[in-house]
Amino acid sequence: MRKIIYLLLFLSTVSFSQEIALLKYSGGGDWYANPTSLPNLIKYANQNIHTKIKVKPGLVEPSSPDLFSYPFVHATGHGNVVFSPSDVENIRNYLTSGGFLHIDDNYGMNQYIRNEIKKLFPNQELVEIPANHPIFQKPFPFPNGIPKIHEHDGNRPQAFGIFVEGRLVLLYTFEVDLGDGWEDAEVHNDPLEVREKALKMGANILNYIFNN
Repeated sequence: MRKIIYLLLFLSTVSFSQEIALLKYSGGGDWYANPTSLPNLIKYANQNIHTKIKVKPGLVEPSSPDLFSYPFVHATGHGNVVFSPSDVENIRNYLTSGGFLHIDDNYGMNQYIRNEIKKLFPNQELVEIPANHPIFQKPFPFPNGIPKIHEHDGNRPQAFGIFVEGRLVLLYTFEVDLGDGWEDAEVHNDPLEVREKALKMGANILNYIFNN
């Protein structure tokens, strides 16, 4: 019954508006990193794939009931992340009721976030998402899977996921740094083609959420 209530709340919200949000987590990590990322991604998606997302992204805490107001929630940072028991319950209910969480390691987050993901789904393992998954297919094709945006430790870019009843509900991008590619050009001085690649992949993520 609880999941049905959450699902109805989620559907009633997204049916009237498209909003996305940044996750304000605890633990000391810089959840506020990349402040221009989501606004730029929203602008790109609205112009190129005809979404109608509110220009200013929301800000939501993991245990807040407002989490269910957003079909897409983004988390990033360089450091520690800690989900409390109430955070875990709320995020899990959100994800199993139709929500989507994208976690983008901004370098230094990996050792912490994997433990927190395990709290959310203790009986599931993160699995690498194959390049033939729909999230890499449209509207912009990425035949090799998740693209590399920023170099850190010389590792290949990877996209991991948690699936619930066949639906991708949590996307964890590692050694990718999509958020840096979404930022204003002068922040990282990335070439246009790198920023375009990051924005196209971000648009694919939003397209997957709003059309699946």
